[in-house]
Amino acid sequence: MHSLFGLLFLAVTVSPTAAGVSGVSGGDPTPIVLWHGMGDSCCNPLSMGGVKKLMEKHIPGVYVKSLMIGSNVADDTANGFFMDVQEQLKMVCTQLSNDTALQNGYHAIGFSQGGQFLRGIAQKCPTPRMKRLISVGGQHQGVYGLPHCPGPWWICQEVDKLLNMGAYRDFVQSRLVQAQYWHDPLNEELYKEKSRFIGEINQEGTEKPEYKENLLKLANFTLIKFTKDSMVTPRESEWFGFYNPGSDKNLYTLQESEPLWDQDKLGLKELFESGRLEFLEIAADHLHVPEKFWLEEIIPRLKD
Repeated sequence: MHSLFGLLFLAVTVSPTAAGVSGVSGGDPTPIVLWHGMGDSCCNPLSMGGVKKLMEKHIPGVYVKSLMIGSNVADDTANGFFMDVQEQLKMVCTQLSNDTALQNGYHAIGFSQGGQFLRGIAQKCPTPRMKRLISVGGQHQGVYGLPHCPGPWWICQEVDKLLNMGAYRDFVQSRLVQAQYWHDPLNEELYKEKSRFIGEINQEGTEKPEYKENLLKLANFTLIKFTKDSMVTPRESEWFGFYNPGSDKNLYTLQESEPLWDQDKLGLKELFESGRLEFLEIAADHLHVPEKFWLEEIIPRLKD
């Protein structure tokens, strides 16, 4: 079992004298909002706490908000498994709206499931404005498999039990976060009908024009895929790809998707054609972000 804490610790132990990284000149830097992944929490010093320090170190004066879902770290971790995602989005929207430091806009970085959750915020909560969104291993078409569970053993046992009951049963959909972005390519119609989160924000059911309008307000949307990812099935979901309907082997890309590209239901094609949608990849396992990548690819995108 992989630990997200350990993986992110590898990512944030960086040299203070790394080349090519300088402070922001002129004015206050744009604040940064972080949303952690499954099994992690807002404030663990070996994961999000370390990322926060990294941002503060290389972007002098920046305000970094690492989202806590709940009243304490234990709740935050458990809610990453058992709190309805739509309720989490409402909670976060309130946090962002009430934070005076964010009122002129902010950049956002989502790690693993935090990537698609922050996209949900971009689509549903346009105020304050999200300027840039960086998705680090987010699963934007959902997952069809959960090969590793990075949480406490009792949480992982409950996750297995609920998924085995059936991801699209109302009881499971309302209680298990991972079921809400479970995407069964062998039963697409059931997925479209029952998915409480990923299907809904991907406009699989009733279309909401404001979702596209709000996503198009992004100045930039960066998708980072891990080419050796053993956590996300399929890893192509990190770039909005997925299995072809009726298959759990053959894959399509975003550019081959009729709803998301040809019909452009989310505005992704428009973002791409205007130079605001980027595809980056790392030849590593899930959330193994090399030091050089942080300093050369991620941090420069957070500077105004």
